[in-house]
Amino acid sequence: MPGVTGVRTGPGLVLRSTRVVLPDGVRPAAVEVAGGRIRAVRDHAAALAPGAVLRDYGDAALLPGLVDTHVHVNDPGRTAWEGFTTATSAAAAGGITTLVDMPLNSLPPTTDPAALAVKRATAREQAHVDVGFWGGAVPGNLGSLAPLHAAGVFGFKCFLSPSGVEEFPHLDPVALEAAVRETAALGALLIVHAEDPHHLAAAPAPDGSRRYADFLASRPPAAEHAAVELLLTLARRYDARIHILHLSAATALPAIAAARAGGARVTVETCPHFLTLSAEEIPDGATEFKCCPPIRDTANQDALWAALAAGTIDAVVSDHSPSTADLKVPDFGAAWGGISSLQLTLPAVWTAARARGHGLADVARWMAAGPARLAGLSDRKGALAPGMDADLTVLDPEAAFTVDPTALHHRNPVTAYAGRTLHGVVRETWLRGELIAVRGRVLARTGELIERPREPADIPVRSTVTP
Repeated sequence: MPGVTGVRTGPGLVLRSTRVVLPDGVRPAAVEVAGGRIRAVRDHAAALAPGAVLRDYGDAALLPGLVDTHVHVNDPGRTAWEGFTTATSAAAAGGITTLVDMPLNSLPPTTDPAALAVKRATAREQAHVDVGFWGGAVPGNLGSLAPLHAAGVFGFKCFLSPSGVEEFPHLDPVALEAAVRETAALGALLIVHAEDPHHLAAAPAPDGSRRYADFLASRPPAAEHAAVELLLTLARRYDARIHILHLSAATALPAIAAARAGGARVTVETCPHFLTLSAEEIPDGATEFKCCPPIRDTANQDALWAALAAGTIDAVVSDHSPSTADLKVPDFGAAWGGISSLQLTLPAVWTAARARGHGLADVARWMAAGPARLAGLSDRKGALAPGMDADLTVLDPEAAFTVDPTALHHRNPVTAYAGRTLHGVVRETWLRGELIAVRGRVLARTGELIERPREPADIPVRSTVTP
């Protein structure tokens, strides 16, 4: 589409397709947009209003814009690793219209209101998509959680084992329980990197090893399982909302399912790399595949897919955690751990999902509706329905492409998907009724900074911390 610099909605823009992914399924439909919102979803053959502008996508699929609640933008402070311009460009090119930024790997980390203000000022003029922020729960900042919550963060992230950066330490069991008690009193969501440090310390270290098998042995499933059991206990004790990040070990799923059946307010996510990559295929020295918790074997992957289908796993999000190429040394003990995938999450998941018999409605549920619900945004984001933000992704599901890292918008051309053939080409991305990306080319910088919705039911009764 040469010459396009952004298409704004007038009174009567209509996006039409034979495959529109709606909350009740996939069918031919016409999505009418006005004022940045979806005004109506009409029959595919409905007559256009006088003056309406029609964009007919034929058999290409119309999906809700994806919501990614797990992105490490690393800006400010480690902008050489990523940055709001490059990260939100990659998101737009990949069909993601909303992301929530993690509180660590930036300097300063988002652990108090002043740091949040710095983060917002940095992002404000760079965002190609809508951007929100998580706060951090670290040792010594318990008194900052209530002010951060009042400032609109979507919740609080903590680690149960070392995070990899010294400015964002992990919580020991006493500090964790205090954080759970405080977030429960605030009515806030606590999101947790769940690996038990004692199990990690007891496992063989991969220092100096190029073998992926050695790295995998250093992060055993028992470390995740033990951490999850502790979180389930605390969730029940304080009636707290706890979200388990990037679940890799499927052995923890039965305990999660049982706790939820018993009323525990616990949710869980997994990531594209756990669903699409397997330990058996990772070459020695290929540290672009290193992440924590690790990519496990195909049997574990099958169990994750089964949990997605059963609804035990609530969302699929990227955990985009990039670094400069020099930090991905071929030593699995020394290399930075993180997968760069933001622009590729939709085609990666769709490629694996279609091979397993899942449809576009499943992908939209896992990658749009589920994360939107987690963040409290389901009244605005994550579905194509009247009154929602007009965030849409136009996907050619049958088209295939080979991943060229140098063609991605990520700041550094390092990705575990390099050279892979994926299905699902994102043709266009729309944010609140404006065309922001066409076939990988980002057109407009119209993203807004968003906050946690301030519904009366979510207002905390009081903090447990004495001023």
